[in-house]
Amino acid sequence: MRQRASQRVWLFDLDNTLHNASHAIFPQINLNMNAYIARLLGDAGKPADEATVNALRLDYYLRYGVTMMGLVRHHGVQAEEFLQHAHTFHDLPSMIRSQRGLARCLRALPGKKILLTNAPAHYSRRVLMHLNLHRQFMQHIPVEEMRVHGKLQPKPSRPFLRKFLAKNRLRASQCILVEDSIDNLRAAKKEGLQTVWVHGYIPPQQRKITHLRPRAACIDVQLRSVQHLLKCRRLR
Repeated sequence: MRQRASQRVWLFDLDNTLHNASHAIFPQINLNMNAYIARLLGDAGKPADEATVNALRLDYYLRYGVTMMGLVRHHGVQAEEFLQHAHTFHDLPSMIRSQRGLARCLRALPGKKILLTNAPAHYSRRVLMHLNLHRQFMQHIPVEEMRVHGKLQPKPSRPFLRKFLAKNRLRASQCILVEDSIDNLRAAKKEGLQTVWVHGYIPPQQRKITHLRPRAACIDVQLRSVQHLLKCRRLR
């Protein structure tokens, strides 16, 4: 049975979904993260080399979905400290790129909207304010609040999704995750959520690799931009 549009609950990712983080923000985050990890793995004050840092980041990303979780679990890193360092920018507003009319689009989209981002609160709030989207979301869940039994469980954590649904008394079938990450969409689909893959901001090389991965079973709709959601008729 097709539900009424007003009953939908939209769960929006932030980076590379609502704005183009690949333009300047992600490159800076990568530099910040690499510098932090190089110092962490260094010996006698000498930072670790780039190959060592990249190998560790890839290993933890593949094992946990988020590099930070590996650093927390295996190196005693404080998540808040790492997030603060990774999301430090000289001039964040100048780095943000987005489409015009985004606030108008979200306002016209029937249903409740919740921001569900693996980015920290201090950063995601600044981006939302700059994009003038802060009034469009009834709830803002940054990575610090994604916890299960007190432990961090960021996307693509299925236990956190189950906790989120239960806490908010939501049926999985009424929720739609709008994301650029295939891994996050796959986890949501397994929990019964509907999924929308936004790929317009993914760099060409990364998109080419992503296209080679099995994805049909975890994606209900794929769009270049969230602005195309208003014209989408393929969701329940």
